[in-house]
Amino acid sequence: MERNAIMERVKQVVAKVLKVNPEEIRPESNFVFDLGAVSQQSIELVAAFEEEFGIELDEDSALEVQTVQGAVDYIEQFMK
Repeated sequence: MERNAIMERVKQVVAKVLKVNPEEIRPESNFVFDLGAVSQQSIELVAAFEEEFGIELDEDSALEVQTVQGAVDYIEQFMK
């Protein structure tokens, strides 16, 4: 899957889970500081990414991802 397609899908998932406008989501956006995620939402994001991409993520390492670009890079590893 192309990197831009992953980014768009990540943005859609983030927008839905965190209830933010997809237009406000940038690659460098930090889930907590820029997008307002609380710990429960971080867990929901991991589950939503798994569902969206049909992959299984390591929850501990997934929760260490801080930014939208980081999530794209992380998910991309599982898509190969």
